[in-house]
Amino acid sequence: MDIEDQSLAIAFLTNPGTHGEPGSAVTTIQTHISIIFLAGERVFKLKRAVRLPYVDFSTKEARHSACIKEVELNRRTAPALYRGVRRITAETDGSLAFDGTGPLVDAVVEMVRFEQQTLFDRMAEGGLLTPTILTKTARMIADFHATAAINRRQSGSSIMANVLSLNEQAFAPTHLFADDAVAALNGMFRAALGRCANLLDARAAAGRVRHCHGDLHLRNICLLNGAPTLFDCIEFDDEIATIDVLYDLAFLVMDLWHRSKHSDANLILNRYLDAADESDGLPLIPFFMAVRSAIRAHVTAVQSEDAAPAENQPLKLRAKSYFELPRELLAAVPARLVAIGGLSGTGKSSLASGIAGDIGPPPGARVLSSDRIRKKLHGVSAETRLPVDAYRSEISERVYAIQAAAATTVLLAGHSVITDAVFDRVADRKRIEACAEDAGVPFSGVWLEAGTDILLKRVGARQGDPSDATEDVVRLQAAQPQTQIGWSRVSTAEESANVVAQVLDALKLGRPAS
Repeated sequence: MDIEDQSLAIAFLTNPGTHGEPGSAVTTIQTHISIIFLAGERVFKLKRAVRLPYVDFSTKEARHSACIKEVELNRRTAPALYRGVRRITAETDGSLAFDGTGPLVDAVVEMVRFEQQTLFDRMAEGGLLTPTILTKTARMIADFHATAAINRRQSGSSIMANVLSLNEQAFAPTHLFADDAVAALNGMFRAALGRCANLLDARAAAGRVRHCHGDLHLRNICLLNGAPTLFDCIEFDDEIATIDVLYDLAFLVMDLWHRSKHSDANLILNRYLDAADESDGLPLIPFFMAVRSAIRAHVTAVQSEDAAPAENQPLKLRAKSYFELPRELLAAVPARLVAIGGLSGTGKSSLASGIAGDIGPPPGARVLSSDRIRKKLHGVSAETRLPVDAYRSEISERVYAIQAAAATTVLLAGHSVITDAVFDRVADRKRIEACAEDAGVPFSGVWLEAGTDILLKRVGARQGDPSDATEDVVRLQAAQPQTQIGWSRVSTAEESANVVAQVLDALKLGRPAS
């Protein structure tokens, strides 16, 4: 419920004449804490006069201060989007004006207008979030986190304890969820926090707690001039945004997972981890995702109470789905190791990305690709072509060793791994199998096969691919006899979707994937 009357400011902002476009309509979008006005090429964001457990916009002075902070913080990631703060003032003739000489009535953030269809939630609905876009997004978030201010004043466990307390307070006034269900959910989170406390504290001590975005779900990312852009960060409370970087990322991962886009959620996490050395935090991801889902549950429940009748029921259903998701996310899922081998062009990376979201705890397995490891070893992007010299046998040996060591570390932390490499040497296959044995987890080896003509065609058609294999490389590989494979052989001559379904079915049943 709004505490202070904002009707005059709302009337001012909805009047096309205010924006110098008397013949055009002003479109409004309302959230639980803001009203957005779309006017021509500009956007004006008014903070609603609300007081909630996690935000207080009940006075015009508080809203004005929050607007100033919002512009300052969001210019870290979206400088071209945020134009500045506009004061709404009461003039002597009784009218309102932008930045007049009269007393403050309210304040708005002025932004550049962009196509609503470029919002990531809209793009996700339309199936337009391609692997390329998601990869750019993950790298951009990793870059932002790398430069965000470090905060070591609080322990990681105390930060998350505060988040859980805020959630408990926020659930209390909602009427959508049964009291016993809320109590059970709160108990589940407190138990999970107890299990995670030491790792949370270790990460905070290592500088993993930073002043992040804080509200990094799909609707707060857009394509601006073709580049993924983060906007609308948490500005009203620095503590809410000062969090573990993986907790920041987890909002986006959870949002994709909630929409049943498991492969996309997994891809975001993997591309982020390729860019940032945060694998030690993998055991926290299901907990972080679950907490983010609970936040969306109570926020959406509040929205449903203020919504028009036509929107009320869909919002209630969405809130309930967010409320139920943590049980799935926090369910115990044992770790396992899946190794995918085969000659260049057999579709190892496609299969790995296709099955990763269904292997192990949410959002699925850590995918360790030899191609990506090699590129990182040489300090270049995954898409940058390396010279032939980078494929000397001693370098390949180092790549396989790094892959095995990383796999063991992740497995010992309780998270699943998929390794993707040619694995044409017996020694390399034995080494990766030993990783599973050392970690005490199940192992599945999948060997992909296709005719040489198919492999040549696939490799010849590649563009911007992490693999540097050429047709000549394929011919050399195919000329070598493949013996003592010992892994499940799978033909990839058919459509990749069929191969993914076949392998997943076999892995779930615990039988060979042939």
